[in-house]
Amino acid sequence: MTIHRIRNALALTAILAAGISTPVLAEPQTRLVDCEAGSCLLVTGRRGDAGSVVRINGHAVAAQGGRQWRVSLPVETLRDWSAPYARTITVSVADMPSQATLPIGLLGHVNNLDHLVVRMK
Repeated sequence: MTIHRIRNALALTAILAAGISTPVLAEPQTRLVDCEAGSCLLVTGRRGDAGSVVRINGHAVAAQGGRQWRVSLPVETLRDWSAPYARTITVSVADMPSQATLPIGLLGHVNNLDHLVVRMK
């Protein structure tokens, strides 16, 4: 009976330890915001050390905040740093790269969108 309790306690400890470390490893998030430059991409994330360097597509950026950081990047700068029609950016924290999904169509070149049809299945 005690072997089962020990095994359950160890399993629970492993699950809790994995849950606690997950926010540090969480993928960065992106969204479009208004800024002085017009439109900016707000990139947010978490890092284990507040002094870790944050890079977007290989470029070091000045991140605001500590462990919960944020970077506001003008869309024009993002266009210069990204491939045409890119759907993701590479965000590196302490030289550990991850991919962040861009808002749909952000780096696309839609000139005249007449209408958009959405259908339910």
